[in-house]
Amino acid sequence: MIRRAAAAAALLACGVAAASELRPARDFLSPELRAQQDDPSRHPGWLWVEEGEALWQRGERSCQSCHGGIATMAGVATRYPAVAPDGALLNLEGRIERCRTQQQGAAAFGYESDALLSLTAAVAQRSRGLPMSVATDGAAAPFVEEGRRFYEARQGQLNLACGQCHDDNAGRRLRGDVISNGLGTGYPAYRLDWNTLGSLHRRLRACSLGVRATQLPLGAPEYLSLELFLAARAAGLPVEAPGLRR
Repeated sequence: MIRRAAAAAALLACGVAAASELRPARDFLSPELRAQQDDPSRHPGWLWVEEGEALWQRGERSCQSCHGGIATMAGVATRYPAVAPDGALLNLEGRIERCRTQQQGAAAFGYESDALLSLTAAVAQRSRGLPMSVATDGAAAPFVEEGRRFYEARQGQLNLACGQCHDDNAGRRLRGDVISNGLGTGYPAYRLDWNTLGSLHRRLRACSLGVRATQLPLGAPEYLSLELFLAARAAGLPVEAPGLRR
């Protein structure tokens, strides 16, 4: 209890809203989309999950040869992004790519490739329903602060900050959609407007475009720090990946 209280105090010191003030992303879905997200037989994102499960076992130096069955990944997605021993901030995609290049001796899949999306979705799905619990102290603290600054900064020609939509106007409608609290707990997610599965960074680029700001590259340090800040905001809320979004 003492450790949990200290963690909560650290989050509030960084300007991270308590989880009790936020709502799970699924709460902002229509009843139809929520039911479809919960039903693997109707959720198109499960095609990527199934491909990821096959990739997990494929090859002589497969993921399974080190980690065992993919069920061992339960809880892993709740802890990412995380700081690696060399000081780099890695999200789940970055961790998978490092395993592939450093442990398997293979070429990186590349951000937004079907293979990386599939493996990420398959790993994240094993944490579905489990509460987010990223580290925010120690080496992670500067990244959380960087993400908070990005979240609060007004950007683009529209001069808008993330919080002006996802805090001040959460629950209101925007072009037929309901504005959520902007958490990344459902990604990778199948978005109907994309007609495919996509990463959180793809969605962040779309947000940048929406406010007419510079779109940063997939995997950019700024987006990684923002992803950690969003994960910290979601502390205690459930992983929903693969999500289903409009």
